[in-house]
Amino acid sequence: MRILVTGGAGFIGSHLCERLVGEGHDVICLDNFFTGNKRNIEPLLDNHRFELIRHDIVEPILLEVDQIYNLACPASPIHYQYNPVKTVKTSVMGSINMLGLAKRVRARILQASTSEIYGDPKIHPQTEDYWGNVNPIGVRSCYDEGKRVAETLMMDYHRQNGVDVRIIRIFNTYGPRMAENDGRVVSNFVLQALKGEDITVYGKGKQTRSFCYVSDLVDGMIRMMNCPGFIGPVNLGNPAETTILEFAERIIALTGSKSKIVFKPLPADDPKQRQPNIDLAKTKLDWEPRVAVEDGLKQTIDYFASIINGNCCK
Repeated sequence: MRILVTGGAGFIGSHLCERLVGEGHDVICLDNFFTGNKRNIEPLLDNHRFELIRHDIVEPILLEVDQIYNLACPASPIHYQYNPVKTVKTSVMGSINMLGLAKRVRARILQASTSEIYGDPKIHPQTEDYWGNVNPIGVRSCYDEGKRVAETLMMDYHRQNGVDVRIIRIFNTYGPRMAENDGRVVSNFVLQALKGEDITVYGKGKQTRSFCYVSDLVDGMIRMMNCPGFIGPVNLGNPAETTILEFAERIIALTGSKSKIVFKPLPADDPKQRQPNIDLAKTKLDWEPRVAVEDGLKQTIDYFASIINGNCCK
């Protein structure tokens, strides 16, 4: 097939492009390089099945494709709060443009939504039928509400225009090619530990997260895209829950670092718990994470160590 991946030079997008090219598809990677990096897709640039287009999905584009994976949007708090209006535009106008393209060429489109649509959840673990607890005027709402509107658009284009849509809700994901400066837990902790710096934990570190390795997520995405008759939304993530403090201690142990843990005030609207219920993914997609957190962390630590040493080509 001919497949479009928006945000294809990003962390998750580059792994998805690599997998799709490896399966024999022709892949068009669309990215404006706001958070994406050419280094992530460098191994694919000479492959005749891979094509790179620098483009911002806030502007329309005409392409002929069979499937669209819509991943384009800054996903870390540092990046999506840097230009919040642009973040909303990417989620809303970008989704409208991609849905219009899908409608015109009769392509199936998968929306990469997020666990952030649940906000600071009042139920635990989170199931797909939970409507969320989101602050619509907070500093994170540009991302949270933007993704919620993108889901609305997907369903309205499906109901009104018959567009073939799929919706996934991605929980915390980690692995090689994470951006060093994205401010997320895994990249922050690993880089601080490798450099021997203090590891920054917000609040008391009692808030929880669940971490899914990127290859498992990509597998779930492809299964969802090719699952007949199931629109979603569906949670994709690892239900193995850990506190942030426990996670920091694990990183220190795996890196053999002498870093100390320091505590700073909790950011506004930071979710206290985040754990997916993946029963629906198990039933509909026969999917669940297979990479143990410790194994995935070793791969991630090796990647960031190569970044620090200046010889990264992974």
